[in-house]
Amino acid sequence: MSRDARWQTLLELLVERGRLDVEEVAAELAVSPATIRRDFDQLAEQQMLLRTRGGAVVHGVSYELPLRYKTARRATEKQRIAKAVADLVAPGEAVGLTGGTTTTEVARALAVRSDLTSGAPALTVVTNALNIASELAVRPQFKIVVTGGVARAQSYELVGPLADGVLGQITLDVAVLGVVAFDVVHGAAAHDEAEAAVNRLLCERAERVVVAADSSKLGRRAFARICAAGSVGILVTDAAAPAETVRLFEEAGVRVVVA
Repeated sequence: MSRDARWQTLLELLVERGRLDVEEVAAELAVSPATIRRDFDQLAEQQMLLRTRGGAVVHGVSYELPLRYKTARRATEKQRIAKAVADLVAPGEAVGLTGGTTTTEVARALAVRSDLTSGAPALTVVTNALNIASELAVRPQFKIVVTGGVARAQSYELVGPLADGVLGQITLDVAVLGVVAFDVVHGAAAHDEAEAAVNRLLCERAERVVVAADSSKLGRRAFARICAAGSVGILVTDAAAPAETVRLFEEAGVRVVVA
């Protein structure tokens, strides 16, 4: 296992468990304890975890795993969700995409749709995510609008008043939100308040709002609220979503699509 793959695995395990022990995770990954100690020390230097005696713990109460380390988590579910979200978009529409691993998969699903290979344009995509804009910019049938703003290293998203200036001048048919938490009472949320503010404005500029979130995000809260559950028209999630959670969203007026 390469160092990068090992680091990704360690960070994913840390997010899931909250605490890791050197000896236990070394046995789990079939490497030496000395290797894991070095990994923990180097990740701690990057402020991605906190070292403890004999292990490591999550860095802070609002820990946010950078996008480059999240791409493999629930990949199959996210691809199915993305395909279902992409199918909700009609040719010629203006679509807003926030940053995140699931919305990145939505962009890829839109890019391979056979009915979006031509048009003037086939689709207009407005995004504050640099990685999404980069992937779609090579598709000549798509009109790509980037919001501007200051880039966040964790999510590749542009935030701040420069992004607000662009979004204040446009309207969208649909906004697709990637979220870290979506709850009936507390609504959709992100870790970062600046990111949430741009996402909120995308929602306000859209005729309809779709949340693309795997089941691990449902019923959870996060620091920065994006919008109320009632502002969301459709939630696209995976089959592991609890039936009671689905029922609560539907009672709140959110259509739930299980991919």
